[in-house]
Amino acid sequence: MKELFKKAYKFSNSWTGTIVIVLFVIFFIAQAFRIPSGSMKDSLLIGDHLFAKKFAYGVSMPHIPFLELSIMPWSDELRLLDGDTPERGNIVIFRYPGNIKQHFVKRCVALPDDELFVAEKSLFIHFREGDEWIKEHYQGFDIAVFQGKLWVKNPYMQEHPGIHHDEKIINNGQYPMPLFFVNPLKVEKGHYFMMGDNRDHSNDSRFWGSVPYDNIEGTPWFIYFSIDDNWEIRWDRVGKTPADLEESPYLDKAREERIRTDKDFHGIT
Repeated sequence: MKELFKKAYKFSNSWTGTIVIVLFVIFFIAQAFRIPSGSMKDSLLIGDHLFAKKFAYGVSMPHIPFLELSIMPWSDELRLLDGDTPERGNIVIFRYPGNIKQHFVKRCVALPDDELFVAEKSLFIHFREGDEWIKEHYQGFDIAVFQGKLWVKNPYMQEHPGIHHDEKIINNGQYPMPLFFVNPLKVEKGHYFMMGDNRDHSNDSRFWGSVPYDNIEGTPWFIYFSIDDNWEIRWDRVGKTPADLEESPYLDKAREERIRTDKDFHGIT
């Protein structure tokens, strides 16, 4: 056994061993990502650099970093092993269905067989568990009756205060209609409906549909570095998890920055 440890230690100190260990960590444990857009403000900010927990939802197909080439180029599979599935309200990192080389980060708002619609920006969900379950678990929420079912209005805003709307975005014909209205739909089996917390500046499932389970890569773990548009390091965000950042001090600072940077921005990211 002692000899085996010696060999393992020697291998880990070689160039080959270092590369193998680094790739193993990136492929299966944690991978670094940078938040490039404002679709998740105020929860995650542009310039946040984070580690994703790669094993949160099973094992996705490893891809070579930067090149985004599968280690099995002869196969179009995106998943090696199934595992846990996203829960409602989780922030999820996934491969964009329209271009699997591109990663998106959004919040999961609906599971397979959940039904939803958007009306005047508000999200309404009829959870697959049914009316009685909704009555038991969503007391104190606004609940609408539509098509003979109960629909919970904006069910995530209480628990996740980073979710918000931009009052400057109004339905005057200048902005995409899915920001304001989405017809009732049922999420497909094996798919998850994703939306950005910066609801009026997010390119998400309202525009291109739900995300297959196979495209899901992981969930944000913690921020290891963060820098704003003035090249100032946000030391208060370093080492924080998404749950930490939903606490008042961090959320208040994020809101201040968002108001400043979004002042003249009306795009979808």
